[in-house]
Amino acid sequence: MLLWFVIIYWIISVGIGLYAATRVHNTKDFAVAGRHLPFYMVTATVFATWFGSETVLGIPATFLKEDLHGVVADPFGSSLCLILVGLFFAAPLYRMNLLTIGDFYKKRFGRGVEVLTTLAIVLSYLGWVGAQISALGLVFNVVSGGDISVEAGMWIGSSTILIYTIFGGMWAVAITDLLQMVIICIGMLYIGGSVSGMVGGVGAVVEHAAQAGKLSFWPALDAKEIIAFVAAWITMMFGSIPQQDVFQRVQSAKTEKIAVWGSVLGGSLYFLFAFVPMFLAYSATLIDPNMVAELMGSDDAKASQLILPRLILRPEVPVFAQVMFFGALLSAIKSCASATLLAPSVTFTENIMKPMMRHMTDRKLLLSMRVVTLTFTILVTLYAMYSKASIFKMVENAYQVTLVSAFIPLACGVYWRRATNQGALVSIFLGISVWLSVLIADDDPFIPAQFAGLIASAVGMVVGSLARQFVHHDPHIHDQLRHGHHAAAETHHIAEHPHHHAG
Repeated sequence: MLLWFVIIYWIISVGIGLYAATRVHNTKDFAVAGRHLPFYMVTATVFATWFGSETVLGIPATFLKEDLHGVVADPFGSSLCLILVGLFFAAPLYRMNLLTIGDFYKKRFGRGVEVLTTLAIVLSYLGWVGAQISALGLVFNVVSGGDISVEAGMWIGSSTILIYTIFGGMWAVAITDLLQMVIICIGMLYIGGSVSGMVGGVGAVVEHAAQAGKLSFWPALDAKEIIAFVAAWITMMFGSIPQQDVFQRVQSAKTEKIAVWGSVLGGSLYFLFAFVPMFLAYSATLIDPNMVAELMGSDDAKASQLILPRLILRPEVPVFAQVMFFGALLSAIKSCASATLLAPSVTFTENIMKPMMRHMTDRKLLLSMRVVTLTFTILVTLYAMYSKASIFKMVENAYQVTLVSAFIPLACGVYWRRATNQGALVSIFLGISVWLSVLIADDDPFIPAQFAGLIASAVGMVVGSLARQFVHHDPHIHDQLRHGHHAAAETHHIAEHPHHHAG
């Protein structure tokens, strides 16, 4: 029965996604939903995109292993990322009326920086999307009682999500995200209520966890531990800011105010709901300690991700509760996977392919975006099949690339008038070089590789910008970008597609 529910739910959501495809007439519709999304849809798509497999399967397993300070990157860092985007980046980026985050780097720092940051951003998505595809394989394997192999589940999952993403683009992602947010919230609260009844209530579980030392958050007063803690926090908090999926949600909003507050509310809701799977996982240690100990002690890094599915499939859990849990889990994975397939495909097509192919019509650009989405889906599914990393690690590692290469140029590009293209190039080069050097040289460095890379990137930006200019820099471009000057805000579609420009 559970498998049939999964199949029916899958068909319905693909149908809704395909219905959304009727709204896609040009690249702007495909990439940013024509900038028409109302407040509730922006909030839903911010929340649902981030509430993915790592939230339901990865974070709880890490929490059981490393206590509360082990999940500082996610949900603490990642929810703060969305709130910071809303408060500091949504308004200036929205005013620029761009299609991709790569367009910001091109306008502010030139073609070289655009290419380097775009490649880093696209590369960072491998880990994130790979984690969602891995989880899909896991879910299909579990609900079919092992009849569908994990590998087959990955291909079934990725190919069906691809169907509506390739046709419907951001419209399909936003409409299915709205449905999926509702299912995630209702499903998580319902299953939380069911499980708390089996263990004597929420208070009993929290008290037990506190006594066991599971709720310790701050690191010990040791320099190395404190630096590692801060590094884990900023990896997701800052490394996720220069990402196309976050940027797409900001750009898809109907107004600047919706872009700001949709991101803040979506991030806040994500933070609150991320604790439900952690509560369920700790409840599992009270309900079936042997099962938890067996999975946590396994040599396979991915085994601990089965704790919640195994708990929910126990005979005493009602079928309706099982349906609600797997419905919420599938919703979480699908909304995250569709968004993270679309984002790198759009930015690669717009910022790498389009400038190489002169005089590309909007229609050809739209077709190219769809072909790239198909190619990226195949590559990511293969990556997920052969990766041995846990879901939590795949996601956490994904953001190190953008943290050391793209965050400082974005923050300085928006907020530091003297930042130059020369500074941005030095920042990217130093950030990536130091990050890779530390990563290769030391398994357990005093300063984690991504933190060292971020510091080097910041130093590179300051030194490179203040040094004598070897590259021409227009001092007025910063003011044009920050204040939505006509020349900056209107450029993207007016020059090439005046009939598509939405004002």
